[in-house]
Amino acid sequence: MKVYLDNNATTMCDPKVVEVMLPYFSDVFGNPNSIHKFGTASHPALQKAVNQVYAGINASDDDDIIFTSCATESNNWVLKSVWVDKILNGDKNHIVTTEVEHPSILSTCKFLEDQGVKITYLPVNDQGVVEAHTVKSFITDKTALVSVMWANNETGMIFPIEEIGEICKEKGVLFHTDGVQAVGKIPVDVQSVHVDFMSFSAHKFHGPKGVGGLYIKNSQALTPLLHGGEHMGGRRSGTLNVAGIVGIGAAIELATENMEEKIAAIKAKRDRLEDALLEVIPDTFVVGNRENRTPNTILISIRGVEGEGMLWDLNKFEIGASTGSACASEDLEANTVMLAIGADHELAHTGIRLSLSRFTTDAEIDYVIVHFTQAVERLRAISSSYAKVQPTLGGETQECELHH
Repeated sequence: MKVYLDNNATTMCDPKVVEVMLPYFSDVFGNPNSIHKFGTASHPALQKAVNQVYAGINASDDDDIIFTSCATESNNWVLKSVWVDKILNGDKNHIVTTEVEHPSILSTCKFLEDQGVKITYLPVNDQGVVEAHTVKSFITDKTALVSVMWANNETGMIFPIEEIGEICKEKGVLFHTDGVQAVGKIPVDVQSVHVDFMSFSAHKFHGPKGVGGLYIKNSQALTPLLHGGEHMGGRRSGTLNVAGIVGIGAAIELATENMEEKIAAIKAKRDRLEDALLEVIPDTFVVGNRENRTPNTILISIRGVEGEGMLWDLNKFEIGASTGSACASEDLEANTVMLAIGADHELAHTGIRLSLSRFTTDAEIDYVIVHFTQAVERLRAISSSYAKVQPTLGGETQECELHH
């Protein structure tokens, strides 16, 4: 059996999405900016996709949704454009973010620091979440932007976006959220929270790779990241990825219809897997309260078992998992999110992320429980760091959060 549990890195493209995309690779291929029939033939499908995405996040007609290549582009666009608009061309010099953001945020912030921007990296609590009052305490009259993710890509923990948004609104500070791990997984309603900008990517909710979006509240000004034409009203130049846009529209509609039922089904499988692993494997911890996590995510640490070694064993059983963000997967240093929540360096090397999808089956969960346990037994038996006097598998259930 092959089991894919790395859905926070990317998801399979839903066959229904592939089906609606196919005509736009060969049959309807004209440049949509052309005025002849080959170009205009794609316009109805593009308009449908726009409507689907607006509905998927409940954007209003006054808002803009600009299609990008991915959320990394969207994140770069917001940070660099706020730097131009509010810092280089204004009297601000400060951006607030967190220690546990996606590399596309943290790396861009490091770039901006080199340009003289002051960046505050907020700490998180022992659940891996930044608290709203912490955000408030670091906003000054020089703060141009607050950027806090909606849900964490490694832990799945959901951040207090509504509270942070209200704080930013009260302080008159722009608020951006990286919504990649939220859109399509949990309800996201941009009318019920104050968010100026939100990034998202199709391939996180069973759409195609290579297409994402940026939500812009009230179509407010934001210097383009890409120049060169009048595409998307001049806000993002480049010939439209018609098939990709059709795909993201179909994918978000499929992800958000009957969403509560989908969430309940995924969560039931996630909880069964989590409970089983915690019950049979001692010295094992899952980061974060499951009720405040995206319904598909487990970040589990097994003391004495290196994450990379565990991935190797799981791969032999044809189980796909990860040690964290795919965008940092070649970095074999300790997991930065686990360090941020207070784990020691040894434990921070042991994190394994298991992320399910709506396509995950009960039979696959059963298979993972058996082979995950076998892999832990083998690796602990040869571990030089795990004391031989530790209890054998089948010990007491561990708490479902990391204490320090």
